Amino acid sequence: MPPRSAPTERQRRLGAELRKMRTAADMTTETAARALGVPRTNIPNMESGRSGISADRVRAMAETYGCQNDALIEALAAMTARRRSPWWDSHRDSLPAGFLDVAEMEWYASRLRIALTVHMPGLFHTEDHARAVFEHVIPPLAPADIEARMALRLERRQVLDKTRPPSIELIMYEAALRTQFGGPKVARGQLRHILDMSEQHDVTLHAIPFSAGGFPGAGQSVIYAEGPVPELDTVELDSTHGPEFYDSAQQLRKYRAQLGAMREVALDPCQSRDFILAIANDL
Repeated sequence: MPPRSAPTERQRRLGAELRKMRTAADMTTETAARALGVPRTNIPNMESGRSGISADRVRAMAETYGCQNDALIEALAAMTARRRSPWWDSHRDSLPAGFLDVAEMEWYASRLRIALTVHMPGLFHTEDHARAVFEHVIPPLAPADIEARMALRLERRQVLDKTRPPSIELIMYEAALRTQFGGPKVARGQLRHILDMSEQHDVTLHAIPFSAGGFPGAGQSVIYAEGPVPELDTVELDSTHGPEFYDSAQQLRKYRAQLGAMREVALDPCQSRDFILAIANDL
């Protein structure tokens, strides 16, 4: 099978973890290839996510590299399982790959910690709010591209209906709650939708009012997706040119601390719901 031309973020992450194992064992690609009995080019292809890999191969590599973290090894082996055309694949020809990588990240997360300072959480967008957001993209999107983005945005909700959906901690700054994409009516509907969704699903709301003053992370929107083991956690940051993903141990520690600090200055869930409802009623 020829190497993949465009591996997904999840495929790249699997390869990156295998590379971390090899470098921790102080083995070169040539040494690893000889020990595993594979061509030398197989190692960089697997480590970049460009080549498929089996669960047995993951376990063999872990043994060769002397990794004794059984929980991590089994979590990586599970990542090799092939799904039959996941739902987001239907959008692969019409949307940038980063959009699909976010949907994939959410789908496999055990818990999502989401902090937003200006925007509403994409997972909970109403159709009207999503349309208003995409109408402000620069350069302007064609109507067909807006519809394609909206379709994916709304379909991402499927993760909430899984047999084991992720729990969600949602931290929203007052600026995000008061930004009126689409005008007061759309903004009011969006806020009430978030409140409704939090009653139907395992969602904990935290609001940070302006009166809280400064706090770490005030300028960023963050999705922290917890994996089956802490080593496989992922951070996603929004940027004007698409989502960016981070997963080094140092970066994960930083964003865990940042989210914890944000939660410390936020209102408790009951106060947050009252705060959000008051804002919606004032619109």
